[in-house]
Amino acid sequence: MTTTVAEFDETPAYRALIMMTMAGTTMLYSLTLTMVNIVLPQLQGALSASQEQISWVVTLNVLATAIATPLTGSIVAIFGRRKVLIFCTSGFTLATLACGFATSLESLLFFRILQGLLGAPLVPLSQATLLQSYPREMHAKVNSIYGMSVVVGPAIAPSLGGYLSQAYDWRWVFFLMLPLGILAVIGNMRWIKDAGKVENVRFDYIGFTLFSTAIVCLQLMLDRGEREDWFESLYILSLCSFMAIAFYMFVTNTYFSRQPYINPRIFLNRNYVIGVFLVFVYGSLNFTPLVLLPPMLQNLKGYPDELIGFILAMRGVGMIIGFFVAARMGRLDPRVGMVLGMGCIGLSGWAMSLYDLNVGLNALSWASVLQGFGCGVLWVPLAVITFSTIPQNLFPEASAFFHLLRNLGTSVFVALSVTLLIRTAKIRYSEMSEALSPYNESLSFPGVIGEGVVDWTTSLGRLAAEMSRQSAMIGYDNAFYFYALTCLVSLPVLSLVTIKKQGG
Repeated sequence: MTTTVAEFDETPAYRALIMMTMAGTTMLYSLTLTMVNIVLPQLQGALSASQEQISWVVTLNVLATAIATPLTGSIVAIFGRRKVLIFCTSGFTLATLACGFATSLESLLFFRILQGLLGAPLVPLSQATLLQSYPREMHAKVNSIYGMSVVVGPAIAPSLGGYLSQAYDWRWVFFLMLPLGILAVIGNMRWIKDAGKVENVRFDYIGFTLFSTAIVCLQLMLDRGEREDWFESLYILSLCSFMAIAFYMFVTNTYFSRQPYINPRIFLNRNYVIGVFLVFVYGSLNFTPLVLLPPMLQNLKGYPDELIGFILAMRGVGMIIGFFVAARMGRLDPRVGMVLGMGCIGLSGWAMSLYDLNVGLNALSWASVLQGFGCGVLWVPLAVITFSTIPQNLFPEASAFFHLLRNLGTSVFVALSVTLLIRTAKIRYSEMSEALSPYNESLSFPGVIGEGVVDWTTSLGRLAAEMSRQSAMIGYDNAFYFYALTCLVSLPVLSLVTIKKQGG
C-alpha cells in the first residue's frame, strides 16, 4: 500500500514552505557540482598531487552520483521520503564539512565519494516531492521556481568559488555550503511529511550491480577517453566491452525480474521517453559552456578569474530572466517555450562559434545572457511535459532516471566537445606549420604578420606560440558550432510531444 500525498493538509502556506525547503536542498547539492572545479589548481598544490591525481576529485564524485541517482526510487519505497531526505541532507552536510578539513588527497577523495552517494538522491527526490505536493495545473510555475535552484546554483558557483579561493582558501568553498546544509536539514525535519513508502518491496541487487557497472564503465570512458586516445587504448576497449555486457545483462534481468531495479513502466509513457531524450540534450547544452569558456578566456585571452566569473554570472542573470518568462508562459502550449528556449541556445552557440582572439567583453556577455535565457525558458516546459502524464506513484523513479540522463548528457557532450576541440586544434596547427617556410613570400610583408619581418633565427618561438593560440581558437569555434548544430538537430523531436487536453 502506498501513502498518497492527497492525505496531507497542503495549504498554500505549507506548499510554499515545501518549495523553499526543496529549493534549498537542491541548491545545496547543485553548488558542489561546479564550485570545486575552480579550486583544483589550489588543491593540487596544497595536497602535493599531480594533475592526473587531482582530477579524481571530480571523477569519483561524478561516478558516485551516477551510481546513486537511480537508487532514489528504491530507497524511497523502502524507507520513505522523509527519512531519505533527512539522512541524505545530514550526511551530505557532514561529508562537505569533512572535505573542508581534509588533510590528504586520500581523505578528500573518500569524502567526495560520500558527497556523491549522499547528494545524488536530493535533486530527483526534491523534484518528485514538489510535483506530488502541487496539482498538475501548477506544475509550470513550480518547475520555474524549482529550476532556478537546479541550474542557477552551478551558474553562480564558478564566480563565487573563484572569489573565495583567492580571498581566503580552498577550504572555504566547502565551508560556504554548511549554513545552507543546516537549514536544509531543519526544513526537511520540520516540513516534509512521508509519502511514497511501499510495503513488501524487494530490492533488486543484481539489477543494481549490473546497472552500476555499466554506468561506471561509461563515466570512466568519457573521463579518460581523450587521455588514453580513445579506442586506440586497450583500457578504453575493455571498459566499452564491460559496459556493453553489463548493460545487456541488466536489460535481461529487468525483463525477467518481478521487481526490477528501474521500473520499465515509466518507459511506456510517450511524453516521458521524449522528455528524457530532450533532458539528455538539455544536460549537454546547459553545462558545456561552463567547461569550455573559462579555459578559453584564461589561456587565450588572459582574463583574470574575477572577469571570467562576471561573464559566467551573466549567464546566471539570463537564466533567472528565462525562468520568470517561462512562468508567465505557463498557459501557452509548452512546445512554444521549448522551441523558443532551444532557438536561443542555438543562436548563442552560433554566436560563440564566431569568436576570435579579438572578441570583446560585450560579445562574450550577451552570448552568455542569451544562452542562460534559453536554458531557463527550456527547462520549465521540458519538466512539465515529461511528467504531465506520469502517475504520481512513479514520480520518484521517473525523476531519478530523468536527472540521471541530464547528468549523462553533460558527461557525454563535454567529452565529445573536448575531443573535437583538441583534435581540430592539432589538425589546424599542423596545417599552419606547413605554411611556415622561408620561401613563403607573404611572411616578408609587415602588413601580413603585424610585428615586422620574420627573422628565422629569433622568431620561430613567437610564431609557434601564435599558431598554437590561433589553432586552439579554431578548436573552440568548432566545439561551439557543434553545440549550435545539436540544438538544430533536436528541434524536430518536439513535434512528437503530445499535449494532454484539460478534462481528458
